[in-house]
Amino acid sequence: MTNIPNTLTDLISRSAAAGPNAIAIIDRDRTWTYVQLLETSQRLATGLAGLGITTGDRVAFWLPNIAAYMALHLACGRLGAITVSVNTKFRSSEVGDIVGRSGAKALILWPTFKDINFLDILADVPANDLAALEQFIIYDEGEGIPALPAALQHIDQVRYADLVTAAPAEFDHAREDMGTIIFTTSGTTAAPKFVLHSQASIVRHARNVAEFFGWDDPETVLLQALPLCGTFGHVQAMATLAVGRPMISMPVFSAKAAAQIIHQHKVTNFNGSDEMFALLLQEGEGERPYPRYRFGGYAAFNPAFADIPERADARGMTLCGLWGMSEMQALYSLQDPAAETKTRRLAGGRTTSPQAKVRARDPESGKILPHGEAGELEASGPSQMKEYFGDPAATAKALTDDGYVRTGDLGYTTSDTSFVFLSRMGDVLRLGGFLVNPVEIEAHIEAHASVGEAQVVGVDTKAGTRPYAFVIPTPGNEFDRDKVMAHCLDGMAKFKVPLGISKLDAFPTTDSANGVKIQRKKLREMAMAELGE
Repeated sequence: MTNIPNTLTDLISRSAAAGPNAIAIIDRDRTWTYVQLLETSQRLATGLAGLGITTGDRVAFWLPNIAAYMALHLACGRLGAITVSVNTKFRSSEVGDIVGRSGAKALILWPTFKDINFLDILADVPANDLAALEQFIIYDEGEGIPALPAALQHIDQVRYADLVTAAPAEFDHAREDMGTIIFTTSGTTAAPKFVLHSQASIVRHARNVAEFFGWDDPETVLLQALPLCGTFGHVQAMATLAVGRPMISMPVFSAKAAAQIIHQHKVTNFNGSDEMFALLLQEGEGERPYPRYRFGGYAAFNPAFADIPERADARGMTLCGLWGMSEMQALYSLQDPAAETKTRRLAGGRTTSPQAKVRARDPESGKILPHGEAGELEASGPSQMKEYFGDPAATAKALTDDGYVRTGDLGYTTSDTSFVFLSRMGDVLRLGGFLVNPVEIEAHIEAHASVGEAQVVGVDTKAGTRPYAFVIPTPGNEFDRDKVMAHCLDGMAKFKVPLGISKLDAFPTTDSANGVKIQRKKLREMAMAELGE
């Protein structure tokens, strides 16, 4: 692969040349071939260029898993513009922060998706967060486009349907070292960090993953149920395109619909969360409900599904533990599908790139540890991020002197290219399949006038890990739990909204060599007691 240009344009062009009439994407009732996907992306590149979007500009994508998402992403790659991923579950405070700090020039959205009025959500975004925004690019499927709220009417509105009628672009501004996509992730402050990847890191990793997973097999068909806005779904989609295989796209995951798709389209591979696989097994009929399924990686987000590898084995599905993070991309590693279940269930595995390397460092002494000894995992490889966009200090802090990424994860290596993940070293929460820093939720709660301080911990419930909040009211203000909860529901994705909020006079603390620390373990125990768990 050393002589192959690692750009998004090259990736789609090679697949279209190898199989122009091969199926690229099935998006509900419409089938896109590879040549159609390429040509559509070329037309969109011309259309976007006509709006003044050029190399280095940021374009925010607030879209579900639809074929147009991939066409627009490839178009931005051809322009040298940067896709800014926005979760469709995000609401005003989150969208405003991402659009504002990224300096997005355009925002692409489907305003009536799932009967949610996304324009009304945008109308609640503070005006200064939309200061750099010049265009809304509106996607629709003939259902009509609602009028822009008064607060947004100063921003130009352009229809996707008009952009796609432009002449195919003959230019290609894509370069390997250009930034091409931003994933948001929680950092050490309330504001999520923006993980910027280059075209080379995305394309090299896509090719490595496709080869490692064996997706270049001509019979491969992939189910794209994981959201494209996150690295987990994005990597799978790009790897599928890299080897010219078909993906069946689901804008919204439903186990019943997914089971039908798997049978109808003879799906052979897909990755997902433990809960997704549990729901599919529940939906499946017979001893081997999905006989064409080969193997896949699963992310262990929910302790209620800790036995999912064994349950899958019993029904003829091979599931493997994996590991990834936005900074190194998803599917960075995978356990061997041929290994025993007790090994396959462990997060981590062997790196999907032969050039990737992993090591563990003693967080106290700073020494690199021998294989088998647990410490902070450090990772490197071609899938590595370019930088934290707009935050050189955070970038420098995340990298070692020799260029490894400090993952913040506890684990141990079994070789230079294989490891076992044990846990997060900090208090970051896994909520709804996404990594969320509790500081982000705390900051939103503290923005309410009645709250002086907030602490958020994760509690394990039958529905998975959920946040629980403790607050110290502002002196002189009456604390109203229902109003604070409504404040959370209005401004955050539902998976970030606390399961409960308890009022305290003071947080439990302990003295240490480094100062007074809040006893988060004690708060977690208090939350579990409140919930009766």
